[in-house]
Amino acid sequence: MNGTVTNWAGNITYAAKELHRPGSLAALRALVRDSARVRVLGSGHSFNEIAEPGPEGVLLSLAGLPQEVDVDTAARTVRVGGGVRYAELARRVHGEGLALHNMASLPHISVAGSVATGTHGSGVLNGPLSVSVREVELVTADGSVVTIGRDEERFGGAVTSLGALGVVTALTLDLEPAFEVEQHVFTELPLSGLDSGAFETVMATGYSVSLFTDWREPGFRQVWLKRRTDQPLPAFPWAAPATEKMHPVPGMPAVNCTEQFGVPGPWHQRLPHFRAEFVPSSGAELQSEYLLPRGHAVRMLHALDAIRETVAPVLQICEVRTVAGDDQWLSPSCGRDTVAVHFTWVEDSEAVLPVVRRVEEALEPFEARPHWGKVFTVPAPVLRGLYPRLGDFRGLALELDPEGKFANAFVREVLAPA
Repeated sequence: MNGTVTNWAGNITYAAKELHRPGSLAALRALVRDSARVRVLGSGHSFNEIAEPGPEGVLLSLAGLPQEVDVDTAARTVRVGGGVRYAELARRVHGEGLALHNMASLPHISVAGSVATGTHGSGVLNGPLSVSVREVELVTADGSVVTIGRDEERFGGAVTSLGALGVVTALTLDLEPAFEVEQHVFTELPLSGLDSGAFETVMATGYSVSLFTDWREPGFRQVWLKRRTDQPLPAFPWAAPATEKMHPVPGMPAVNCTEQFGVPGPWHQRLPHFRAEFVPSSGAELQSEYLLPRGHAVRMLHALDAIRETVAPVLQICEVRTVAGDDQWLSPSCGRDTVAVHFTWVEDSEAVLPVVRRVEEALEPFEARPHWGKVFTVPAPVLRGLYPRLGDFRGLALELDPEGKFANAFVREVLAPA
């Protein structure tokens, strides 16, 4: 491999023997067939070693494949290539008068990589991004092309798959008619304002709601409420409207954030927090996220408030969102409506990791599942206990990849028998 390859944040340097960027499906199939170890890089927005193939393995980029976005307007579906990112997908889908049900805060991430790790947006009725997937096409260890559809039993393990089943070359997604969204920002929501059932009410006031805090004081510095214009305009008495455009991170300029102050716009220009035309630089940050049953939300927030003096010195911003439950066996939202608490840390692993461990201790009573693509220290035996369908996924991985070609150290630890 010529030169150094890192993830987006720069905290992981891959030790792969080779980096390949095949230009055709045929070349990809041959490469997979003839390689001993393979992992796919995606857009590099993971913060741990989930994409690391090891020093004898092949790191695979799909950026050289045709960037397929094939919209079927009659069926309201889109077939999207494995290397396509959400910004391009959304632009093309919207051009046909259609929409995805939701988007993550950053539109620059790859579609296949996002659903493989359980990535999500926000909304009490909105499942993770993977719930839009109706069919997965992947190249398996022997170079075969396998298609797994929603009507198959094994589909429950095929989407949020950690890259352990093969190389995803295409996904077919459900679409819906295009809609418009307006975004309202509020400031200074006290933590006590979420007690006595108010958390559920606050989070249901919009199609998508995010709470932001730096944990330097109790409560939340900002609330971002995204309302579909075909739904009622809610009152929001819990916090004051912002008087200027805001960035989630205090002190950062808002120019790269999506439009605020209730200005209506297309779904794909409001559901993310950041504009698609803004290209994020390699970030001076680390990220962690934990997803837990929504009924624990308020107790979880008070548990974090109790350690905020430990958290705040290495924190840029913390975001709290809701996610509807789904059926993917390894989804952090599998089988339960979820509250997600996301941490954007400073870029200092030595300072951050002890705080991550302290956060995990505080969240331990709440069955918190870490996001697969973020920084976490939860031991593998504990992780395995959080996923009742892990045994089913292990069986599927053995079926499609009996020699463990796609099972790097990260995956092997997760899938190890009890």
